[in-house]
Amino acid sequence: MSSRAQVAPVTSATRPTPTGPEGDRGSLRGSIRRRPLTWFFSLAYLLSWAAWTPYVLSENGLGVWNFAFPGAAGSSQLLGVLPGAYLGPIASALLVTGIIEGRTGLRAWRRRMTNFKVSWRWYAVVLVSVPAALILASAALADRAPELPSATVLAAFLPGLILQMITTGLAEEPGWREFAMPRMQRRYGPVLATLVVGVLWGCWHLPLFLSDWGGGPDVGIMKPLEFVVSAIALSFVMTWVFNRSGGSMPLVMLLHCGINNYISIAWSDMFPTLSSDATTHALLLTSAASALILLLTTRGRLGYVPDATTAPKPLTKVPPHQPHRP
Repeated sequence: MSSRAQVAPVTSATRPTPTGPEGDRGSLRGSIRRRPLTWFFSLAYLLSWAAWTPYVLSENGLGVWNFAFPGAAGSSQLLGVLPGAYLGPIASALLVTGIIEGRTGLRAWRRRMTNFKVSWRWYAVVLVSVPAALILASAALADRAPELPSATVLAAFLPGLILQMITTGLAEEPGWREFAMPRMQRRYGPVLATLVVGVLWGCWHLPLFLSDWGGGPDVGIMKPLEFVVSAIALSFVMTWVFNRSGGSMPLVMLLHCGINNYISIAWSDMFPTLSSDATTHALLLTSAASALILLLTTRGRLGYVPDATTAPKPLTKVPPHQPHRP
């Protein structure tokens, strides 16, 4: 009798069940872990467009349903548009992050979302430069100087900006910029990543042009096309701010919301002779010029530092014993 122990052959019945990523390979969870960007973009579109369908089909849009969302002076968009915005980018980013990174990833996401530790000069630059650039572009289109805003506009400007931050900014930017851009940049570099995110971000809005949000439902093709091109150009500016501020999401949200807030509250009061379509022209002119300047001055790097956790913050002081890198 041999002293060696007999070893049973390994069969499909006796093979251990794999755990972890290998065990998820054929599952939905495994698919999300392998393709987080694909799942994020797909869910962002699916959830938002499904939630926007009642708004688009209502009397606020195509008029298929005999129902109008309540509200006046555009406030119906809070009930018609905002739920879909929240269900899209931010919900998709949180869902995919939770699946691929777990609680650790969600805690890290929360820290990045509350990264206010950026020099006050960044906030001052964004707060001043956004309306200033739009005023210059609008003045060029109107061929006249802007009128002084009324006291009502001045009083509503800051509350409007705060409202925009917790609605539009919080709904969109945690997905497009916080979740998608870092992953896209590592894979494709800043220029191609920005181009792809810009196209997807712009096209995500397209169903809303069939509603009163976008001046629909009878809207020509040029208006949404111009909007998408503006979103692509603006994305280059937002990528630069994101990279150079060390990934500060509050600052990126402030840039985005500063545009929306100025157009919603101050623009018509300062340029009463311009039509509503001129806002898209002004945004395109401003975004395209800014994007071109940044692409040329940064040689396409847009402040991106490969394999770095955070990008440098050029507006903070550098200690004397450390060399400053431009």
